[in-house]
Order: sequence, then structure tokens, then C-alpha cells
Amino acid sequence: MTTDSVSIIPATSTTPATLGPSSRKLRASRRRKTTVFRWATVSVVGLFFLIPMYSLFYSSSHTLSGKWIWTAWKAVGGLATAGSKDCSAEGNQTLIAACRRVGIQSAQIWTGLTNSLVLVVLTIALMLFLLVPAMIWIRLRLPWLRRTMEFTCLLALTIPAIVLVVGLAPIYRTLSNVLSTDTLWLCFAYAILVLPFAYRSLDAGLDAIDIKTLSEAARSLGSSWLGVLWRVVIPNIRTALVSASFISLALVLGEFTFAERLARQSFSTSIVGIGQDNPRLAMALSLVSLLVALFLLLFLSLLTASRKGRTRRKGKTS
Repeated sequence: MTTDSVSIIPATSTTPATLGPSSRKLRASRRRKTTVFRWATVSVVGLFFLIPMYSLFYSSSHTLSGKWIWTAWKAVGGLATAGSKDCSAEGNQTLIAACRRVGIQSAQIWTGLTNSLVLVVLTIALMLFLLVPAMIWIRLRLPWLRRTMEFTCLLALTIPAIVLVVGLAPIYRTLSNVLSTDTLWLCFAYAILVLPFAYRSLDAGLDAIDIKTLSEAARSLGSSWLGVLWRVVIPNIRTALVSASFISLALVLGEFTFAERLARQSFSTSIVGIGQDNPRLAMALSLVSLLVALFLLLFLSLLTASRKGRTRRKGKTS
């Protein structure tokens, strides 16, 4: 709807003061129903997430005899040494050996977590470097290639992960002989894995702006193509970039098949390995990873909401 069409509607026709009692009651009833439906939906979704998280917490901290133990959480926080001191004081050799084993497992977990975090950074950087310039250039200069690129990016979504691993195994075998067996080389496989989800997020962001008009205006003012990309397009798709990065982060942190079949150590493979010997520690670590993902999602939602609020306030003041 244009601004002209809005201006021809009398302002007094929609103000609450001009509505009759029946219209005000109907509007209040609709508002109450919307609020109830909204909170019911939020409650169901919240229970869907909270019940498994509480089950993980309960199972990692509660024994069958009804006692609460915090050994797994001490190991998660790097407090395995304190746990060993307590065991030594009691003089129980079996308990001392168990606490030392927890310390070793904790070290394995932090190594896997470090590898996964570095992989997250490399995968996001590689994905943005490949996808953003290509999508912008195709929209500006080669629109007939848009469907082809969409099909190519979404193709990874239709192929099972184990099939991709089988296809990439010879490449990684050669890469290991030529370079090294470092876990960080998994970023190339993960960049393929996150392509469908990142493409959808970036495509929605680019659809929300008139990129052709913006780029032509910037070019007419003397900006280079790099300036158009950095100063005009990227600030307007910032939310889409954050969404694509968050989705990539969640996928890389939770990915297991690639790392396990290619014999690399990541956070997920470490959790599975620890779970075979210490299920409580594995459950505690799984809960920590879920909480990290939840806080990141909330941060993304708050960031998006604050940006929309600033845009709305600017629109009202202008």
C-alpha cells in the first residue's frame, strides 16, 4: 500500500475514540485471543525444549539411590583436579583412578571443543566468502543463473551425509598425504554441508532489498564494486548474514558423521566417545552445548528485534 492510498482514508475512522462499544469489545476480544494463542504456543515450544534439557540435567546429576552428585559438572568446568583431591583424602584407590580418568576425558572434550570452534570460524568465513559475492553478482549481472545456483546450493540437502562422506573420503585421503591429517581441513566439507541453509537465509535477506537500484545509485555516485558490496549491500543484509552464520555454527557444533567417518576429533565425536565410558559427563556436555545454542538463538532474536525497533523509530521521526 502506498502513502497516497493511506492518506485518503479519514484518520478518525480507525481511532479507538470513534469506535462504538461493540467494536471496542470485539477488538479487545480478538486481542485477548491472540495473546492467549501466542502464550500457548510459546509454552508448548518451551516445554518441548525444556523437558529434554531438564532430563539431561537430572540424569547427569542424580543417582539411582537418590543422591545428587556433581562430578560430571566439575569435569565440565575444568574442576577435575579438585575432584581428585577429594578422592585422595578418602584414600579410595578406585575412586582416585576414576577421578583421574574424568580429568583425561575433560582434556579430550576441550580439545574437541577447540577444534569445533576453530572449524566454526573457518566454515563461516569460507561460506560467506564464496556465497555472498556470488549471489550478489548473479542478481546484478547474471539473473538467468539464479535457479541453477539455487539448485546447486540445495543439492547437498538431498544427499545423505554418509554418501557425501564416501565421496569426499578419497579427497581427504589425498589431502592427508599431501598436507596433514589436521581436523581443520574439515571446513571444506562443512562449507558444503551448510550451503543449503545459508543460501536460504541470504536469499531471503537479498529479496528484502532492491539491490539493483541500490547498486546503480552507488555506482552513479562513483563507488567501486567493492564499495557497493562493503558499504551498501552488506549493511542491508546484516540480519541475514547473522542468521546464516548462526545456522552454520549450530550445524558445525553438532555435526558427527563427517568427523567420525573421516577420523577427526571434534566436539560431537568427543561427547560420543566419552559417553561410552562416562554417560553422566556426556549428558552434561550435551546440555551445555544445548544451552550455548539456546543463548545464541536468543541473542540473534534480540539483535534482530533491536535493529527493527531502530528502523521503525527512524521511520516515525523522518
